[in-house]
Order: sequence, then structure tokens, then C-alpha cells
Amino acid sequence: MGKIWEFGQFGKSTAIEDEYGNRMTYDVLNSEACVLAEKIGCRCLVFVLCQNKIGSVLGYVGFINNAIVPVMVNSHLEEGLLRNLLATYQPAYIWLPKEQLELFSGMKPIHKAYDYVLLKTRYKKEYPLYDELGLLITTSGSTGSPKLVRQSYTNVFDNAQSIAKYLKLDSTERPITMLPMNYVYGLSIINSHFLVGATMLLTDKGLMQKEFWTFFKEADATSFGGVPYTYEMLDRLRFYRMKLPSLRTMTQAGGKIIPELHEKFARYAEETGKNFVVMYGAAEATSRMGYLPPERAVEKKGSMGIPIPGGTFHLVDADGKEITEPRTTGELIYEGKNVTLGYAECGEDLAKDDERHGVFETGDMAQFDEDGFYYIVGRKKRFLKIYGNRVNLDEVDRLIKGGFEIEVASAGVDDHMYIFVTDGKYADSVRDFVINKTKLNPAAFRVIVIDEIPKNDSGKTLYKELAKYYE
Repeated sequence: MGKIWEFGQFGKSTAIEDEYGNRMTYDVLNSEACVLAEKIGCRCLVFVLCQNKIGSVLGYVGFINNAIVPVMVNSHLEEGLLRNLLATYQPAYIWLPKEQLELFSGMKPIHKAYDYVLLKTRYKKEYPLYDELGLLITTSGSTGSPKLVRQSYTNVFDNAQSIAKYLKLDSTERPITMLPMNYVYGLSIINSHFLVGATMLLTDKGLMQKEFWTFFKEADATSFGGVPYTYEMLDRLRFYRMKLPSLRTMTQAGGKIIPELHEKFARYAEETGKNFVVMYGAAEATSRMGYLPPERAVEKKGSMGIPIPGGTFHLVDADGKEITEPRTTGELIYEGKNVTLGYAECGEDLAKDDERHGVFETGDMAQFDEDGFYYIVGRKKRFLKIYGNRVNLDEVDRLIKGGFEIEVASAGVDDHMYIFVTDGKYADSVRDFVINKTKLNPAAFRVIVIDEIPKNDSGKTLYKELAKYYE
């Protein structure tokens, strides 16, 4: 596989613009990326400590476009977890923000550009790399876990191409970063837009900050992407009242958005001439696997749609037999060129070849309707047995969010369900609501009030962190 992007074809068009008024053309991005790669000069492993800044993006594209393998890590990862990851994989170099240099005072700076610094590490071991290995990224559910997803060059290119096709992307697009680039969804936005010569608008500000919306309006942002939690926040911000004439498209992935909220944003998009595109994906499939065409967004609320161009879905029952009847639940299986090589859990795993061969068992339980549109109904493992009755925890969360419009996370062990809320005034009502819906023994349910629901940097609930509250 050659380069993912041919930046030269876009010449003096703007590739990147940040919130501080800095701009970089495709020509400059290309030349700076080549200079950076030449400082390394060989195929090896590099840790990228990611921020939504020019230096971070420059490093990523410079490495992957020149056969150097980047490991994408959040720059805010706790120091102990970061050092554990580094010790596990022993990269030859680290590309990091200059303000984090003091963490690695014993390492030699090789190159500096756009507030980022390339350090030569002192690790003795250099693990062999599989020829097709292009990129390593954490799964969305992990923080400092050594478990990484191994993505090939074909995976990255094919998925970016597919996304550009179904979203009808072109060079006039100006997507703003609302997600971190070490998260596959955030990275896929960069991958697909650089393929068509669009302009990436970079900001590390969050949507609750005034500066984010100021930059959005001044830079004429055309699109953003968010996880379900993003849309819950936008709903509270009364997003529908904002005047955003440049906005064309809103995308949503990273988990199932509740149908009521799906419908709100779909109707807003329909009434204002914008697109609302619900999508489905996973790090193990590079990023995207399914999407809901925006013209069906209202009609098919709650659905994550159809397979992306070049991909296929099918469902299997508990015995592994294919399901052919609509409205029948089974495990969702995806096939496509974007299915990744497999996982790495230690340095030796970097030499492994393709273990999945284009097939990914998602672990999601789903149904399809009579028109072939798919609906996620829960996780294969997000179930509890309550006195012999199987209860889908994702469905419980959805019902509570729909009924009370509050933040909630349900978890627990068999025969004991713990429902976590952040507003104590709803505790009794939520418990009564769940007991009434499930018609199960009230002794199995307990509501616990906590300050906030723990989430990772992509907005997904960290259910394991709730276990400390179990009795």
C-alpha cells in the first residue's frame, strides 16, 4: 500500500486552521510531514501524545504516510498509565507537546515543529512490525490498558474512502473537532476529510465553552461529530435555538442515542435543511460499519442504518445460524476491508499478521426491519439475570433516559441491579419506574446517587468504575 493521502493534489488549499488563527496549506502539510519522517528515517514505532492541535495532526499524517507506525494516545493520560504503555511497547520515538517535555527529561530532542517535539527514547528492545501494520489505537473502552487495536494501511484508506462516499464529502467541507483524535471516531473525521482536500478546524475547547462556539461561527464550520453524551449536552444547551448558518451536517456514533433524542435532532435537521447522520462503528472495524441515510433519519429513528459502502451485515443466533426473519434478535456480524488485523497486548504482538480476515463479531445484539435497516438492542454481555429473568441493562438505561431525561447508568451482578443517577430527587421515582417496567422483585433494585457518571474521553460510560459501589 502506498500513501494514504496524496496531499500534493490539493496544493495551496487550506488543510488545517486552528482557533488561534494559524493556517497550514496542503503543500506545507506535505513538506513538513516529510521533514519530520526524514528525521526518523526508518520504519519503527512512535508514540503520539494527541491533542487537537496542528503539531499532533502533522505528526500523525507524517508517520502513517511514510510507513512509520504511530500509537495514538491521549496527551492527558495519567503519567503512570502512560509509562506502563511505553514500557510495554518500547517505541523508538515519542512525538509530544512541548509542555510535556519535562516528563521525559532523560530523552534527546531530535526535531521541533508547531509546538510539538520529537524525542528519541532509550528503550533497548525494538519489536518487529508486521508489514501491513499502519496504526495502533486504544479501544474506546480502555484508558491505560495495554490492549491496542492493530489497523492496516488498507483498513485506514478503505474506511476513509467509504465514509467520504456516503457522507458525500468534498473540498468545501470545514469540520470542527469535537472529539479527541486518539479516539477512532475523531480520527476517522481527519482521515476522510483529508482524502477530499477539506479544511480541518482544530480546537481543544469543549462544547460547553463559549470559545468553541465563537470559533465555530467565525470559521464557518460545516459539520461536527458527537457521541450520545454530546447530543444530550447539546439538547440541554438548547442547541436548536443557535444560529449556525454554515452548519450542514451533524454525525453521531460512539454508542446508541436514545430514540427520543434521535428524533429531536433528526426533525431539527429536516426543518433547517441540514443532515443528521447516525452511524455505527468500532475501533476493531477501523471506525465506521453502518450509517443511517439522513433522508431516513426521522422515519427510522432508533436505527443505526445500513452497512457502509463495501461492507455487509448479518445476524446469527446462539447456535451460530444466520437469522433471516425481520425483528429477530441475534449477534451482529460485520464483513469488510476495514475489519482490523486484531489486537496487540504486548510488543511481540506487533509482528502478528491478519487474524480476523475481514470478519468482525461485534458483540452487539441487533435486529433488522422489513426494509433491511438495523437496530442495536443491547450488548451481548450487558445483561443481568434477575431471579432467572434476563434483563438488558442498555434497555433499562434507555427507558430511564426516555422517561426522565436524566443521566443514568445501570450495572450490577446477577440478582442485584444498581442504578446510578446524579440527581437525588429522582432516586425513588426511577426505582419505582424500573420495578414497574420489569415486573420483577423490588428487592433486586437499588438506586445510588453519585456526583457524576464516570466516562472515558470519548464519552462512553466506564461501567467497571461503578463496581466499587456494589454491596
